[in-house]
Amino acid sequence: MQSLVMGTRGSPLALAQSRQIAAALMRACPGLTIEERVISTIGDRQQGVSLPSIGGKGVFTLEIESALLDGSIDFAVHSLKDLPPELPQGLHLGAIPRRAPAHDVCILKVAADEQFQGPLPFLKAASIVGTSSLRRRAQLLNLRPDLEIRDVRGNIDTRLGKLQSQPYDAIVLAAAGLERLGVAADNVYRLDEHGILPAPGQGALALECRADDNRTNALLQAVEDAVTRTEIVAERALMSALNAGCSTPLGARATWKEELLLLTACVLSENGTLRLDASETGSNAHSLGKAVAQNLLNQGAAAIMKA
Repeated sequence: MQSLVMGTRGSPLALAQSRQIAAALMRACPGLTIEERVISTIGDRQQGVSLPSIGGKGVFTLEIESALLDGSIDFAVHSLKDLPPELPQGLHLGAIPRRAPAHDVCILKVAADEQFQGPLPFLKAASIVGTSSLRRRAQLLNLRPDLEIRDVRGNIDTRLGKLQSQPYDAIVLAAAGLERLGVAADNVYRLDEHGILPAPGQGALALECRADDNRTNALLQAVEDAVTRTEIVAERALMSALNAGCSTPLGARATWKEELLLLTACVLSENGTLRLDASETGSNAHSLGKAVAQNLLNQGAAAIMKA
């Protein structure tokens, strides 16, 4: 018999995806038991505050990583897009399971009449759209300056409830969260990744553990997916080279095109008036991420992110 202690946030989505990982590990490793330990993060405790104002990097991970470092837990399950590109010394990504859909979806309060002519035709003119993400806000406004973007936070059920009870015409969520919770919402429209690029790492999970914990690292390999890891290496190398955080208006998506990796990325001003795009292919994921970042920097991305 072997046992591991798994750290997770306490939101319904965090618990659902952590329990799915625990079940997969126990199926793959007969005799393994996993104890669940819920850890509250600053991002969970300050639900009424916008994410950038809390402090940006690590708002959903710092307390969990402290528990890893002091040995209270053996590994943690994160939404990979919540993890800053640079991890604390002594920690690493022990496994990255197969990625779920990376795209965003737009959920409307009432069915669209699709009368608007132009991008996002299912959103009527001057629609009020809820999102807590600067990346989504910037890309939506870049496509549709007429939209009014308002902050909305909370777990998925809370946001869906606010869509119906508050003056939103639509909200934007990650498709992966709906899939993992088994939520079937009405009036759901897929947002094309070319127009609304996802966050780096969106749709993927990260199993973080101590780098020198050989036993845990060996067990976590049962759920490792090499294809997803390569995509994530490219996307996080881009983030690192740009010194970007989880709240930076940065979109990125790495996909395989035959034997080469294609990385597409964009950096935007918060109001969406400025958008820089870059796309390159390569065989080395880390080098590709740095190359696309340099392309964006050459176009002036540093000044946009600083502003």
